[in-house]
Formats: sequence, C-alpha cells, structure tokens
Amino acid sequence: MENLKFWQQSPQRWYTTREEPFNLKQRMTLQESVNLDALNKYKRHLEDKYVKRKQAMSTEYVPAQKKADLDEEMVVLLKRLDIAESLNKDLQFRFNELISLGEYEQAACFAANSPRRILQNIGTMNKFKAIGKIRGKPLPLLLFFEAIFSTSHAFKRPINADLTLEGIKCGLSEKRLDLVTHWVTQEKLTFSEKAGDIIFAYGEQNTYQKPSCLALAQLIYNECGLHKKALLCLCKQGRIHEAMEHIQQFKDFTSDDLIQLITVCPQTELIICLTQERNGKPPLLSFGLAVLHLFSVDMKKVCIKLLQEISKGGKDVVEHLLMSDSFCSLEKWQEIADICLQNGFENLFNDIMFILRSQAGVSEISEDDSINLMEHVFW
Repeated sequence: MENLKFWQQSPQRWYTTREEPFNLKQRMTLQESVNLDALNKYKRHLEDKYVKRKQAMSTEYVPAQKKADLDEEMVVLLKRLDIAESLNKDLQFRFNELISLGEYEQAACFAANSPRRILQNIGTMNKFKAIGKIRGKPLPLLLFFEAIFSTSHAFKRPINADLTLEGIKCGLSEKRLDLVTHWVTQEKLTFSEKAGDIIFAYGEQNTYQKPSCLALAQLIYNECGLHKKALLCLCKQGRIHEAMEHIQQFKDFTSDDLIQLITVCPQTELIICLTQERNGKPPLLSFGLAVLHLFSVDMKKVCIKLLQEISKGGKDVVEHLLMSDSFCSLEKWQEIADICLQNGFENLFNDIMFILRSQAGVSEISEDDSINLMEHVFW
C-alpha cells in the first residue's frame, strides 16, 4: 500500500495508478462532509470497496495459517517420497536378485505382494517378458500375471487396464483360456474394449472354445457400455431371445445397425425376430429391405433359407408380413417376388403378387411405381 501514489488534479477528484485500481482513497472537503448526498455516495463507495476486498481475499489470498498448514503438508509429502524411493530401491534390489538367481516364481510373488504395488507395473512385466520361455518350465511372464491377478483382491484398486490387457494376451498365447476365464469372472481387473476384442478374436480362431470366449467378451463389453458388441456376442451364441431383450432395453440401435448385425450374424431366427411384430410393437427391421440387402451382398443361401421359412406360413403369414412392412415400396416388393420366382419359390411369388394386386387403389404394378404399400391406408 505504501507505494500506491495519488495525485490531486482538482479540489474534489482523486485518481490512482493503474497497478492497483481498487485502492482508491477518497478525500472529502469540509462542505462534502456535511452534505447528506455526498456522504451517502461515499458510503456506497466504501461498501463496494468492501465487497471487492472480500472477494479478493477469498480468491487471491491465503490465510497465514493455511499457508503454514500447506508448508507442513509439503514437508510430510517430501518425507513420504524419500521413504517410498528408498523402499523402491530396496525392493528392486531384492527383486533383481531373485531374477538373477532364476527364482522366477518367487520373484513373481514378491512383485505381486510388494507394498503399495510398487513392483506391479509395465517395467516389471517387461523384465519377465525379456526372460522368454524356458524348456520344461512355466512361462515366467505367465507366473507374473498369475501372481498379480490372484492377489488383486487384497488391494482396493483393480489391476490397471494396461496390465489387464497384457495379462489376457499372455494367457491366451499360452492357450490358458481357463486362467483368463478365472481372471475375468473372479478377480478385480480393469476392462477395456481392446480386452473384449482380443478374447472375441481368439474365439473366432478356436471353434471349440468359441462359446466361452463369446460369453467372456460379452461380459467385458457390457461392463464397458459397448452395447452393439455385446449384442453381437449374444447373437453369435444363439441367444436370440436375450438379444431381442437387449435391443429393447437400450433402444439405441438404428436400422443400419441391425442390417450390419444380420450381415455379420446371418441367422434365420434372428432375422425373423427382427422383422416381425413383438409385444404389439412394429418390427424393428424391414423384412423386404433385409431380403434385398442379403441378396445384394452375395448371401443368397441365407436369403433362400429365410424365404423357405416364410413360405411355410402360407398366404396369411405373407400378407401380414408384407402389410406390416411400411418401409418397402411396391417396386422393391416386386423385386422380392422376382427373386422368389428365380429361385424356385413359385407359390411365394404368386402370394406376393396376389397381395400386391389386391391392395386398394392398386390395379397394376409397373417399374416406375414407387408408392409405399401402406400409403393407401391414408387415401
């Protein structure tokens, strides 16, 4: 405050330097000191100044006691840091000694049980990885992951995502799906999309273990909120009823999502469920567009199997299916009828054509006709 400079430019006005604009000290003349308006004006000035000072104290200044507390806390933290660094050096020395002696199982247990997980990190993992395989003995890297995952319940925080991912990779590379299953279902891990993808891909490459891998991947995807990938896992497991419940529950699946789903998982039961009414609600996917899409992407066998299932229901089923499909135009339905005729489904072709011709206001179907079948309802 001492270096704040004022200068007088008129008998009644005072100014301050720009460095500290709030430290204004106003002086009042004798005449102003007995003037009520002037006194009220000066009072408001002091009140404003008080409010600004109070705000400044709460945001720009720290009480002396608070500063002393922070200084003391800093000293404590520095002491803890010194202790941790010393402990880390001691643990690294004991750990490196076990590694040099070839006591890999003991070294893995030592790392897993290290205080505050000091040795449970990527650096330690890389030391086990560098050892490689030893003929006639368990893989040292796998010993490390077995140890840290088995002791994870003793810590409040789960094993981090990076170590989780590397552990899953290691277990699968050693064909130990049993270990991976135990880690995923029983221990405290940090799941990620990559972890689910690795297990999913492993199942695709190992047919015998595919069901287990799909179930594990689905669990991880659900935990990560990856509903589309979880749905794919359900469908690939043949759990169609649960898949439909999954779609209804999350309600964030578009027609494009469902088209992509039947492309990568072309199951007849799934397609029929998606293209039929469910609990009084309209179909989730257009039957006509689904058939045309499958045919366009060279999935003719799936398309034919789907048409076979539909033709078993007779004309009434075909009519109900056609009338409930409000997304497929007359032109598209005629394409479907032509596909039926070309592939030996003459009865189905006749049923579709009869239904199309019998619609109110429709006397003939031409190539230029793109009127939606349901439009006649509103005529």
